[in-house]
Amino acid sequence: MAKTELGEKDLLNPNETILLFDLSSRKFLALIRSGTQLDFIAFYGGRRLIIRTIFEKYLDEHTELRRRKAWQH
Repeated sequence: MAKTELGEKDLLNPNETILLFDLSSRKFLALIRSGTQLDFIAFYGGRRLIIRTIFEKYLDEHTELRRRKAWQH
């Protein structure tokens, strides 16, 4: 069985979300651990899963989560 591409998955774990959206891991993990009520988080047992479509809308409004690109010389 072939693995599903990250961009096609409806639910992502936090590490997959960081990779797919090129996020700052420090900022993103702090956000999801903050205890703030976030619409894009679903819990499955003790695991946090990210609802991709809702998170994409959140990210449009909160671009500070994206990783800054390295300086170009």
